[in-house]
Amino acid sequence: MQVCLASTSPARLMLLRQAGIEPLTLAPAVDEEAVIAETEAREDRVLPPAEHVLLLARLKAADVAARVRAEHPGFEGIVIGGDSMFELDGVVYGKPYTPEAATERWRGMRGRTGVLHSGHSVFRVTDDADPVEAHAVAEAAVTFAADVDDDEIAAYVSTGEPLHVAGAFTVDSLGGAFIDRVEGDPSTVVGMSLSTVRRLVRELGVSWTSLWTVRT
Repeated sequence: MQVCLASTSPARLMLLRQAGIEPLTLAPAVDEEAVIAETEAREDRVLPPAEHVLLLARLKAADVAARVRAEHPGFEGIVIGGDSMFELDGVVYGKPYTPEAATERWRGMRGRTGVLHSGHSVFRVTDDADPVEAHAVAEAAVTFAADVDDDEIAAYVSTGEPLHVAGAFTVDSLGGAFIDRVEGDPSTVVGMSLSTVRRLVRELGVSWTSLWTVRT
């Protein structure tokens, strides 16, 4: 059974590889900002985080599932899409992109607890039938150390690691030392809840172990 990851995220790829899966990777052609703006304008409301990440995850997976069928004849397997965002005190944070934004985020997060929302979409793709999909949102609470000082924040930001990840932190790399506690599936914070993906795969009638390409 083949697997395609609808993402170029190194963290999501690493998670699948650690779980014994070596996927094909394709970048989804989805204009995230335009999609959210159009949806919120049409519905005249701001999407809550869970709906936001699920909408994007489903669109990413659908885009790649269609391309896999067109560009990879004979593909029999699943396509996995995901999206994540971090919420702290009702405020949603994506990637900070700049050192200044990352520094401000970390000064505001220390000693506090936020929620990482992660949307998941899985398509089962075959040659002889239309793709079918299952989806879900996973959440994990993250508590940051209260004693992270400004020098540590400056050093962490200078590595560039927090600039391009949701919430400006990682739990599986340099940022992990500044996190006191994670409640929920830890892989959710890395970028994709493996337990959630496994459940969705099973909903589509596929055995999780049939996806293994690397014996762990």
